[in-house]
Amino acid sequence: MRFAVALAGAVLLAGCVSPRIPEVEPAGSIALPPDYFADARPPAGPDEAWWRGFREDELDALVAEALARNQTLDAARARLAEARALLRAQQADFLPTVDGEAALGGSIDDGGGFLDETSAGLGGVWVIDLNGRLSAERAEALAEVEASDYFLADRRRLLASAVSNRFVELRRTGARLRLLDESADLQRQTLRIVKLREEAGLSSNFDVRRAAADLSRTLAQRGPLLLARARAANALSVLTGEPPAAVPEADGRDEIPDYARGPGVGVPADLLRARPDLLLAEADIAGAAARVGVERADLLPALRLPGFVTLGDDSVNGLFSQAVAGLAGVLDVPILDGGRRRAEVEAAEAALGAALADYRQALLESLAEVESALVAIRSAEDRRDELASAVEESEAAFEQSNALYREGLASLFDVLDVQRQLIGSREALIDAEAALAQAYIDLFTAVGAPTETV
Repeated sequence: MRFAVALAGAVLLAGCVSPRIPEVEPAGSIALPPDYFADARPPAGPDEAWWRGFREDELDALVAEALARNQTLDAARARLAEARALLRAQQADFLPTVDGEAALGGSIDDGGGFLDETSAGLGGVWVIDLNGRLSAERAEALAEVEASDYFLADRRRLLASAVSNRFVELRRTGARLRLLDESADLQRQTLRIVKLREEAGLSSNFDVRRAAADLSRTLAQRGPLLLARARAANALSVLTGEPPAAVPEADGRDEIPDYARGPGVGVPADLLRARPDLLLAEADIAGAAARVGVERADLLPALRLPGFVTLGDDSVNGLFSQAVAGLAGVLDVPILDGGRRRAEVEAAEAALGAALADYRQALLESLAEVESALVAIRSAEDRRDELASAVEESEAAFEQSNALYREGLASLFDVLDVQRQLIGSREALIDAEAALAQAYIDLFTAVGAPTETV
């Protein structure tokens, strides 16, 4: 009876004890206005995969394949499954554990006879969540599941960005190779004209060598461009879960993708706070807070209810003629440990403080990424427009210089100089178009645009 009363009191007390998990606000003193990103341009809809704004079926297929087959994502999925299994294991700690045991032995009596001794029984223990430790451990395991889930989402975010960037690089190198061939053809035409003028005695061999040198310098760029193209193609293979293979020949699809922009609309600050890596940092904070609760619980008494049932046989009175049962309540009360438990609480509280600081730092870095991407978009747009104008003017100037050179009214130096400007402007325009596409990729990666619709 005394034990029953004590047990009832302990269970009632357990229901009154809090897990003592501290409540924290991750953002702290960092306040964001609701219309912070007034210049950002998200995809057409809040649930639309952002890369579809480039209107490239090839890119859509590559991202879908990567999200389905990437090995890093497979590893993240496995870690999420592991965390969920560990949560189920931790939840089982709230229930009693029961184990069975059996023994077979014997002894020799005074008369030299052999006596069989067998027994079988059940033993177990029920840990009552008197001090809140089990609840805190469950909260910690749940935070680990959330962290693993957000880690998987963040890998998806970064994977879509990586695939899109490599796709743009593949197109950029393809466009540069096409331009190289066009520029080489242009320089070959100039070289033929110079050679004809040399044969007619109107130009010197010096002019021929200068024109030939310009052609060789242009052709020398092919190797680095082929290498860059191979690296981009191989990176795409790895990202999509395929072994690197020979880079396919260019199929004429080398246009730099242009994002289909709509009118500028504000992006709520909540969209940034929903970035998977920031949510992961919040889950780390929750896990650290739960760990504080676990360590604080060790400062309080703990209650265990061990019990057993044993059936035995001495081969004299018959099978399982003896039965023994027992149930007890064990209350562990911390008294003296040299300050170990208090030090572990302080360590957990310090880890919580570090997790909070890591979150705030990640939020500040996210703000910087968005701001930088916005500036990059505006500067890339301006640069692209100016270079497009420069290409147009250089093409007209080249046609004029060629005509004047044929009439002997301009020097070869003037022709080659204008030709170099034209080729350089065309190359810079391709790079500016690629930089603009990558700036949009960086923006949508920075604001954590959705990737779940593929």
